[in-house]
Amino acid sequence: MWPPEDERFADRTAAGRMLGTAVAAHLRQLDMTHAPLVLALPRGGVPVGHAVAEAIRADFDLMIARKIGLPWQSDQGVGAIAENGPPVFDRSALACVGLTTSDLAPAVQRERVELRRRQERYRGTRPAPDVTGRVVILVDDGLATGVTARAAIRALQTGKPAHIVFAAPVCAAESVDLLSGDVNAVIDIHSPREFHALGLYYTDFTPVTDVHVADICAMAWGTAKVPTPV
Repeated sequence: MWPPEDERFADRTAAGRMLGTAVAAHLRQLDMTHAPLVLALPRGGVPVGHAVAEAIRADFDLMIARKIGLPWQSDQGVGAIAENGPPVFDRSALACVGLTTSDLAPAVQRERVELRRRQERYRGTRPAPDVTGRVVILVDDGLATGVTARAAIRALQTGKPAHIVFAAPVCAAESVDLLSGDVNAVIDIHSPREFHALGLYYTDFTPVTDVHVADICAMAWGTAKVPTPV
């Protein structure tokens, strides 16, 4: 079922601008001594997060996470890992299909390899940001099951930030309820009780590529190459 037209975003950047307004309203309630830090979840969360960072004048970086799928259906997420964090599993989903976390050890290892590849591809030698004592906004283009977000939050918590916000333009209401106990705030534009597919909420839901992520990061970090004059 398609959502109403007024609940659809033109694209991820437009959604990020709208989300930035909502995040800014939340931040005005806080006593901050440093600029907030936006951490975007690649790939889809990067254009959203960059727009949010621009809207609230925040520092921008990445929180790289990987979904862990079923052995016979890799796109069916039942767990996730994030940078320097432990695997997080949807144990009720595993029980439904008769699997244990040990059964997913090969998948976890594969995703750790891919996670490291993305770290090198996107950051190169740039170190991960220090989140200690900071207000951190973790951004994605949507929240479905929430397992990837929970893995990212678990990894983020080890750095002892002062305040954690999860923000996405559209979030399944059930997942918002589950995530709310792990962060200081969950911010969204739409939180439908009947959540069918994230792509239905975007007019343009073109897949984000590694090149697009790298380009946004280069622009945000001031490392974009300047064309050589002819």
